[in-house]
This record gives sequence, structure tokens and C-alpha cells, in this order.
Amino acid sequence: MTETKKNIDQLIESIGTLTVTELADLVKALKDKFNITAQAFAPAAQAPSGAQAGAQAAEEVKSDFIVTLVSVGDKKIQVLKELRALTNLGLKEAKDVIDKTPAVIKEDASKEEADKIKSKLEEVGAKVEIK
Repeated sequence: MTETKKNIDQLIESIGTLTVTELADLVKALKDKFNITAQAFAPAAQAPSGAQAGAQAAEEVKSDFIVTLVSVGDKKIQVLKELRALTNLGLKEAKDVIDKTPAVIKEDASKEEADKIKSKLEEVGAKVEIK
């Protein structure tokens, strides 16, 4: 095994021990450090014709959703408890999410999971968006 491969494996092991909040901070720091934008990963594609666009829209059904906590409302403790129950975050991580609203709660959630998270958090007074 080469030295580079060993270094990469050690880095992966280190990243595996991070919390969700720490991972989010790492991603942001890497994007800032290397000036990475979402467009950097978007493949160059030719615009489809009108008929093709309609066919593609019918075929593509969004299956992954991003759930974002927009605001906490008056019942911060109840929102904190519900957030921890829904996401398995620790107390500190859940509090950090609440303190940094708007904050992404869950990425790549199914429609059912996203709706469940939204309804549970809105029951206790939070405002949640699904994209």
C-alpha cells in the first residue's frame, strides 16, 4: 500500500468519527478553502428540446428531499427534544442546529420521511421547509 493510500485511509477513519454538525462544518471549510461551488459538480448538459423536456419531466420524480429547520418558535425545548428523537443527534449537536437556524436537518430524505419530520416538528411549533 502506498503512503498516499495510507494517508487517505487514515483521513477517512478520522472523518468517520465526526458528528453531523462537525461534518457540516468540515464541508463548509473545504468549500471555503478551495472555493468550491455547486456548479463545480454539475455536469455540462445540452438543453433538451420542448418535447424532450416534457418527457424528461414526466420521467423524473424527485425522490430525495432536504429538510430544513427554518425557525424554532416559542417552544425551543420541545423542538429540541423532538429534533433529537427524529435525528438521533446528541444534545449539543441538536442545540447547535437550533441555534443556527435556518439549518439542514436531513438530506436525501424520502418524501415520507421528510413529511414525518416536518409534521412532528411543526406540532411543537417549529417552522420546517422541504426542498
